[in-house]
Amino acid sequence: MFDPRTKLILTFYCTILIVVSHRLTILGTEGGALLLFIISIGEFKNYLRWLRLVIPMSLFFGAVTWWSVNADAGAVAALRLLILTTVFFSFFACTVPEDLANSLVKTGVPFTVAFVLSAGLNFVPVIGRKARDVLDAQRARGIPLEPGWRALRHYPAFLGPLLIQAFQLAEDLAEAMETRGFGYPGRTFLKTYQLRFHDWLVISAGFIILAGFILIRLLRF
Repeated sequence: MFDPRTKLILTFYCTILIVVSHRLTILGTEGGALLLFIISIGEFKNYLRWLRLVIPMSLFFGAVTWWSVNADAGAVAALRLLILTTVFFSFFACTVPEDLANSLVKTGVPFTVAFVLSAGLNFVPVIGRKARDVLDAQRARGIPLEPGWRALRHYPAFLGPLLIQAFQLAEDLAEAMETRGFGYPGRTFLKTYQLRFHDWLVISAGFIILAGFILIRLLRF
């Protein structure tokens, strides 16, 4: 519905909005709105799986802030980090990496830069799946790879196969790029990327909301 560049700009707006929010009630409202959006696009189950990785990081960051400042600051820091990462989860959940890269090329970004961005976004989950496969295979062979200092000496049994598969994946990608004429001039796109009226309308509305929120905060101080 919306151009990928519109989604990117709205993500930037949301990031600023969350950074300048310093109350738990406001952050909770922003997080609730993001949760409703994630549910509406059908990504709630993936979000729950993703939370298992993010919540420990948020709690650790909040605990460090609590110890350094106070309990309120720790709670705000933990919740802010959780919501910030949720913003980017929402963005990538509803944006195809190829569309984002191609739309940036239309804006004037060099194709090589856009391709690196797109390839990185595409192959991160692929490497994640390969890492889980290697872990399962090595555990089936009786190699302990559970987190901890005792398993540290066994990590080469995990990193070695994973690096080999990553290099093979990179080689396959390089061959595919060469076959498809990567770097040759006159590149065309299957889709037409253009900021339409509703894109500009949403971008303008988001900017007004963000500017209004920042202005209210400045007037309070």
